Amino acid sequence: MSQPQVLDDKWGKKAMTPTVEHFHRAVREVVAERFAASGRAWEDFVHDLACEITAEDLQAVEKSLLDTGYTFETSAHVSLAESPEKYKPLAVVSDSGNQVTDDEGRKVVGTGDNVFSAPDLTGTARFVGTVDVVMEMLLGGVPPDTIAIIDDSGGTLTAPILEGFAGVICMGGTVRSHLGILTREYNIPCLMAAELDGLADGDKIHVQYSKPATDAYAERDESARVRISKIS
Repeated sequence: MSQPQVLDDKWGKKAMTPTVEHFHRAVREVVAERFAASGRAWEDFVHDLACEITAEDLQAVEKSLLDTGYTFETSAHVSLAESPEKYKPLAVVSDSGNQVTDDEGRKVVGTGDNVFSAPDLTGTARFVGTVDVVMEMLLGGVPPDTIAIIDDSGGTLTAPILEGFAGVICMGGTVRSHLGILTREYNIPCLMAAELDGLADGDKIHVQYSKPATDAYAERDESARVRISKIS
């Protein structure tokens, strides 16, 4: 068996996110260092349990990434609460006052990536970002025509009431995030990676869910993003 080139990039290009790129490179470096120090043939080295990547190794890799000043995207409130130093703050909705208008003269208060194509939808924007709000809707029911504005792309927080939403707009993640997968399975129109400007809880909005689904592997295309227009 030939000696492996453990530092070679298996995919021949950089990973799509800094986190994946850093972990791939760092783990390859750990393996290469241990392999070189072992003085053994590759087939013997890989079957030695003493050479396994450990939890301590991965913790050291994570620390080396965080030491660069990088912080992880927040996908669950509990992660941010338990380790705020590791995560980016959750997105907040500001109001620049510079919103463009759509063809019907309505303010465009946001855009997002479409998970799948569905009929356009008009409903009421309701911010669902805490356990208290979820419990209130779980016990009292989700108000009709609710388009949930969610900042947690993990989907765990809203899973108990997800079926009650007419639509979802998530300010994090990608169309491949857990929440995107759940909404597609439940056939609930959903935008991911939404950027909002001037949207408030209780606003009546119109969402262009009928646009084609976003290609998860394509470069960002502003013209392909779904518009969120404020009606009142």
